[in-house]
Amino acid sequence: MAIKQISVFLENKPGMLDAMTAVLADAGISLRALSLAETKDFGIVRMIVTDVYQTATVLKDNEYIFSMTPVVAVMIPDVVGGLNKVLNALTAAKVNLEYMYSTLTGKQSGNAYMILRVEDLPKAEEALRAAGFKLADQDSMSELA
Repeated sequence: MAIKQISVFLENKPGMLDAMTAVLADAGISLRALSLAETKDFGIVRMIVTDVYQTATVLKDNEYIFSMTPVVAVMIPDVVGGLNKVLNALTAAKVNLEYMYSTLTGKQSGNAYMILRVEDLPKAEEALRAAGFKLADQDSMSELA
């Protein structure tokens, strides 16, 4: 049930992120989650979008350098220690977490997901399901609104 994350490489200077998000907005693409990591010279925008194929096409047509990575999206319970319970399940399964970031909360559902990049995706999904967590697929991430 992995979902596809798109990572876009941008030069680290004023207006680059604005220009990329304008291209996506003009194409009617909505962001469902976003993380920005930077160094002095460049940044990496990691995002979950409503339409992966259209996003890839738009980025390619506008000469952006990007890649796609499988990630898992797990619903975080809205309780004290909710994230810790997710991390406990991964630790118990000996799954290494490379990075994570959160989604926007769905207006109607009130649900938020953590996007997790792990070394062993099938093992992580199995451990999270066994611990009772709900995982999202690409369609359910697109429907968060």
